[in-house]
Amino acid sequence: MKNTNRSFSASVCIFVSFAVAIHVNFAVDYVPSEQILLNCGESLILNDTDTRSWTPDVESKFLLSAKSLTSKAATWDPLVPKVPFMTARISQSEFSYSFPVVTGRKFMRLYFYSNSYNGLNATNAVFSVSSGSFSLLKNFSPAQTTGALNYAYIVKEYLIAVHDENLTIKFIPSTNSLNAFAFVNGIEVMSMPDDIYNSDDGALKLVGQDSLIYIDYTTALENVYRINVGGNDISPSGDTGLFRSWYNDQPYLYGEIFGIPVTTDPSKTNITYPKDMPTYIAPEYVYSTARSMGLNPQINKSYNLTWIFSVDVGFCYMVRLHFCEVQAAISEINQRKFNIFLGNETAEYGADVINWTNYHNGVPVYKDYAVLVSGEGPQQDLWLGLHPDLSSQPEYDDAILNGVEIFKLSDTNYNLAGHNPIPAPKQDVVDPSKALPSTRAGNSNKLKAIIGGGVGGGLVALAIGFCVFAVSRHGKDHSPSDGSSERLPKTNTRESYASSLPSNLCRHFSFAEIEAATKNFDEALLLGVGGFGKVYRGEIDGGKTEVAIKRGNQLYGQGVHEFQTEIEMLSKLRHHHLVSLIGYCEENCEMILVYDYMAHGTLRGHLDKTQNPPLPWKQRLEICIGAARGLHYLHTGSKHPIIHRDVKSTNILLDEKWVAKISDFGLSKTGHTLDHTDHLTASVKGSFGYLDPEYFMRQQLTKKSDVYSFGVVLFEIICARPALDTTLVNEQINLAEWANRCHQKGILDQIVDPYLEGKIAPECFKKFAEMALKCVSNQGIERPSMGEVLCNLECALQLQESAERGTGGKMDIQEGSSSMQNLTGSSSMHCGIDTECSVLSDHGSNKTVRLQHPVSPDIQEISTDDGSDTECSVHLDHEFQRMLRSQ
Repeated sequence: MKNTNRSFSASVCIFVSFAVAIHVNFAVDYVPSEQILLNCGESLILNDTDTRSWTPDVESKFLLSAKSLTSKAATWDPLVPKVPFMTARISQSEFSYSFPVVTGRKFMRLYFYSNSYNGLNATNAVFSVSSGSFSLLKNFSPAQTTGALNYAYIVKEYLIAVHDENLTIKFIPSTNSLNAFAFVNGIEVMSMPDDIYNSDDGALKLVGQDSLIYIDYTTALENVYRINVGGNDISPSGDTGLFRSWYNDQPYLYGEIFGIPVTTDPSKTNITYPKDMPTYIAPEYVYSTARSMGLNPQINKSYNLTWIFSVDVGFCYMVRLHFCEVQAAISEINQRKFNIFLGNETAEYGADVINWTNYHNGVPVYKDYAVLVSGEGPQQDLWLGLHPDLSSQPEYDDAILNGVEIFKLSDTNYNLAGHNPIPAPKQDVVDPSKALPSTRAGNSNKLKAIIGGGVGGGLVALAIGFCVFAVSRHGKDHSPSDGSSERLPKTNTRESYASSLPSNLCRHFSFAEIEAATKNFDEALLLGVGGFGKVYRGEIDGGKTEVAIKRGNQLYGQGVHEFQTEIEMLSKLRHHHLVSLIGYCEENCEMILVYDYMAHGTLRGHLDKTQNPPLPWKQRLEICIGAARGLHYLHTGSKHPIIHRDVKSTNILLDEKWVAKISDFGLSKTGHTLDHTDHLTASVKGSFGYLDPEYFMRQQLTKKSDVYSFGVVLFEIICARPALDTTLVNEQINLAEWANRCHQKGILDQIVDPYLEGKIAPECFKKFAEMALKCVSNQGIERPSMGEVLCNLECALQLQESAERGTGGKMDIQEGSSSMQNLTGSSSMHCGIDTECSVLSDHGSNKTVRLQHPVSPDIQEISTDDGSDTECSVHLDHEFQRMLRSQ
């Protein structure tokens, strides 16, 4: 979001601040001296799910305005607690509350359930909220927020200092609409320790700067995330008297490798708070669970343990990290030492929890950092990463984290308000009456809330568990690993890596050329940000050639192996449906790749949460076919099969003519051994949501692993939603699993992109869906080859074209060992050039065949996989033959 009224000191660092010392305070679990729970619009005293008693606000002494009304919610979502959400105080004019409290900091929590109240439309609830001089919400739309994030209700938590013994909260309907109204379901006001969320002197030091960020009584805070890393959710009653909600960290983990949860062994390690640390800082359960990087030191060296949190742009944030060594084996300094990164900057070098706690494990400690997030757009991702401090040569190449709290700080204009989130494209509503009885039970009744606009996703667990690296070894046993980090020499010359590649295959750019091409990496030319780094639009050769320039991190740590692999692969591969690598640069410890410019960006950019117009169905099919051709070439078109290993919609790019091209070969593997076996043994890499379950469990990588990932892409294309969406209810998070469930219930058509309603020929939909479902089979043996996928997609396209032309073409093709037959009963097929299909011949035997250039619409040249010289007829129904001839 653009915020022209916001100003910070010029000396404030753009992203990250340094840690401050541990707080000194003596206390036990906190007992609030003041606690007000106001159930707005209610007339009875009621208890919530934590058995806390809520006071009705009807005739309440706290309510100042007489112009407001009370109303019950018109409907009730079973995911919503009845207290305090089923009644509301509403008004089309300003109303306010005033709470008599003693001076000092207070927790203030506001509860909202978007619904129709007193006959008013929920979408007209647009209003602002202020408290004293602080603006908390501006033109806030609960309907848009809950709709965009797919949450049932919202809880906003603020930390505000009260100076005049009265805490006033105003609700002001928007002036932009005559029908606008404001409402609130519940208000909680509670005392809190004054110094719990600010350092001893109220200041946080900035990284590399002498200037400070002050958190004092002139600063209000909004909690946006509170995460129990490696552990389960903690309800308010399970907190330390502060009634905070803590959520599991899984929805925020980034990447295909996300460490392992670890838990203290009570028989060996007890959680013991230091004397100078209050026990109310965080619950014992937060410190008794954690997440570490895993058991394989080589893998740990080559990746960052990373979490991603979406935050509003233009604000400074306080990030509190909680640590506790929960493993008895860690008791000396330099055993586990790591670096902490926030917002692509180093927040701290050589973090050593044992050193912080004076050589004691089981002792909690926390550190505070400040982050100023700036840039374009209303929101950005704040990255939190941990990586072993290899320069210190610790005994264990590992890192650990127990908890995270993130607070937005009010700006110099006393503002905390951000923009409403933008809703994603809506999905069809599944009609439960058409569904078969569910066979799954257990998690369907979990509550879905979002605390402070960002935390509620912690209630859902990712659909696939983590079970990798259990057999890896500890310590300095550096066994060979696919995930090992191969270092490139740090150099300012062109000699180190260029000499290993034929000069006629890949161009080497100087860093000066790259700077000129990108106008010194002008952010106005930024195309996007990926796991490897930022991608810029650029021009080379005097402006004659438009290119995409991907700038990675420096030549050490994460990304080096991927950088090398990308160059090696794409320097030797040339195909119409593979992105072309023009060259690279490795000067000044840079990792930079230069590609052909893809004018229409990524496939995902045209499917999910996009401002781009939706793609027509036929164009989506053509994109699928192009991507399938690229993958089929990788699997069969070179001397040794190549497994991409990271097929996903963001790695399918579209050029100016909408031709699909496979990109990002950093994780690819050449299958030298696939001539003798069907798999490679490789550590698990890829992207969560696209990972082949068989590969994930057994670490056996096959060509069918790419097929599974491509199947997920097929469902992305037809459903226009991401592969993983943690804002959805549990059973819908994983797209592949959700599609399978809908197929079993006979309602697969109900999750299709609403834009495509009535635009897909039934025969085409059947063919496309059958192939996508086959691709995401749990067992690789049940999946088709990429050649078969390509064949069926081409058939689906021709079925669509036939229907659009009104020719009445009919085709009903079944996969696997079943026959591919049309509705007339003849063995039939029409496939693209040079594709493999399973066809039932006239003699009744089922063979895999390679179809070459058509001789005629009736006869195809066919070579069988058993080496025999067989030519067989492929009969087409008459309407379909005429369609082919017309082409």
